[in-house]
Amino acid sequence: MRAEAQNTVAEIEKSLELLGQRLGVETAQHRLEEFNARVEDPNLWDDPEAAQKLMRDRQSLVDAIDTYEGIKQDLADNVELIELGEMEGDEEVISDAEAALKTLAVKAAQKELEALLDGEADSNDTFLEINSGAGGTESCDWASMLARMYVRWAEKKGYKVELNAESAGEEAGIKSATYKITGHNAYGWLKSESGVHRLVRISPFDSAAKRHTSFTSVKVYPVVDDNIEIEVNPADIRIDTYRSSGAGGQHVNTTDSAVRITHHPTGIVVTSSEKSQHQNRDIAMKALKSRLYQMELDKRSALVNEAHESAGDAGWGNQIRSYVLQPYQMVKDLRTNYETSDTKGVLDGDLDGLMGATLALNVSGKSRSEAQGD
Repeated sequence: MRAEAQNTVAEIEKSLELLGQRLGVETAQHRLEEFNARVEDPNLWDDPEAAQKLMRDRQSLVDAIDTYEGIKQDLADNVELIELGEMEGDEEVISDAEAALKTLAVKAAQKELEALLDGEADSNDTFLEINSGAGGTESCDWASMLARMYVRWAEKKGYKVELNAESAGEEAGIKSATYKITGHNAYGWLKSESGVHRLVRISPFDSAAKRHTSFTSVKVYPVVDDNIEIEVNPADIRIDTYRSSGAGGQHVNTTDSAVRITHHPTGIVVTSSEKSQHQNRDIAMKALKSRLYQMELDKRSALVNEAHESAGDAGWGNQIRSYVLQPYQMVKDLRTNYETSDTKGVLDGDLDGLMGATLALNVSGKSRSEAQGD
């Protein structure tokens, strides 16, 4: 086997090792049998919430087993094809199998990163909050670019995206927006995006065509599961209703449907203005509980703060990433030093490389070597 193919095989085997450890491959089938026995219990649906959780947990185990066994089988099949091709001197068979191994290595690496999403709330849905920084129209436009980027990323993942609240900029873009993104591991993937994102470009709003620097903050917090109890003292909150407004046409809402909840002890403010007042109150309360839960997660884990502190000059605040469109093309994450010149791809939602580098650096307090038990 050629050296390049041997290296690819070694990469896949290393990913399989981590996947196997995360799966607990020795006991996986036994655990699946236990799940199957519980699913057959005629009294299972007496408690619908517990039943749904059981079904989700079972499906996650089935998916993990299928992924591990599938990669393992594909690896064996392609190695066998290469060996047969070498025995028969068939270069076409060898080349096809080597190409298949490269594709498999990418898939295995992706699944390896997903296997590292084992934090307390990583599998949850998530809220994504975007706020423009100082800079007026330029920052508002940058905020809308980031919103588009994350929506495109989520759609490529097959996630459901709901706009919960939005405040338009005075001339262009948005001042702020809050999305709910629904899908397996949505929070796990997006949590590393919290921080300040910096854009350098020739401003389309500057007649002198000068280069401008803009900042927008991103906050990510998990949607709290129903089985996670977050107590909110009614005396600690103020609920305001007001008339929401939109961009015009069918988006205009002329009823007092928007809801704003202010949590006095923490200063957290959440809004929802897309649905009826009753629904908005429910959405806003869930968002508040999620924010409070995120604060508790941050207290137990210094990961986010450590990442921000390592970003460089404290004058940049919590800057985590730079997007430079002028005088050259470069997106660089300041925590991992991962960079790419494909700025168009990134702004179109190709974020897995950037997110994956952060996950591989440190996920749930574990480096990759620690996660593999090295």
